Amino acid sequence: MYHSTDTEMKIAEQEIILTSAHLIRDVTCTLLMPEEGAFAEPLNLLLLNDGQELENLKLIDTLENLYTRNCIKPLLTVAIHAGDERIQEYGIAGQPDFKKRGAKANLYTQFIITELLPFITQHTGIEHFESTAFAGCSLGGLTAMDVAWNHPDLFDRVGAFSASFWWRGKDLAKGYTDIDRLMHTMIKNTPGKPDVKFWLQTGTKDETADRNKNGIIDSIDDTIDVIKELLAKGYERPADIQYLEVLGGTHDPDTWGKAMPKFLQWAFGRTVI
Repeated sequence: MYHSTDTEMKIAEQEIILTSAHLIRDVTCTLLMPEEGAFAEPLNLLLLNDGQELENLKLIDTLENLYTRNCIKPLLTVAIHAGDERIQEYGIAGQPDFKKRGAKANLYTQFIITELLPFITQHTGIEHFESTAFAGCSLGGLTAMDVAWNHPDLFDRVGAFSASFWWRGKDLAKGYTDIDRLMHTMIKNTPGKPDVKFWLQTGTKDETADRNKNGIIDSIDDTIDVIKELLAKGYERPADIQYLEVLGGTHDPDTWGKAMPKFLQWAFGRTVI
């Protein structure tokens, strides 16, 4: 069983601004960490897309609750606020969708790898984190999956909440088939098996769209099909893949925030004693 700590754990919040040469804009990030001196263990790192949604996700409350109950290891969360060009910066690097959205996803990836991660190392003085995860919701979840999948040397876990796995290279009205889904094809065509673990979530009310008229909404269908592609690569459930389907869950920060404790305990949980 988990043992509660003697005192309530508080989260220290710091806002920083990085000027990105790749994105040609200032990027605001919110850093969340247990108050100084509250831990003596190795630190873990979580990058989170759409950091501007922190309040709606109720992430600080969730972290403080998990720490107070001694459920998770010490964690630095870097919440990256999306900019005005979110729809262009998020997506799959080098593979815009059929509407040419995601055209700057490769630049966002370069920002993460060559600017943000080195800054975190410099800012914290920590060169190696015990575990490093990338998470996001909706299009931010697709982006986190893409970056982690293609950089397993930097990330060992990914959290994708209601991820936009529908991201496709062909319009539904122009002869679309399931092979036009870009993430599924990328997973299938990647040589080898990146050393990453996956936590995926959907809500039964994420949407109402049902492309193939099978009675299952696309959000769930597309996520299940990602899991099938991962299994075909040799990943195993539950060791490598966790899937949470929230009954009545909707496509919004309220649902994602309620699912967040499960993700955090999966990614950074303490061993049950």
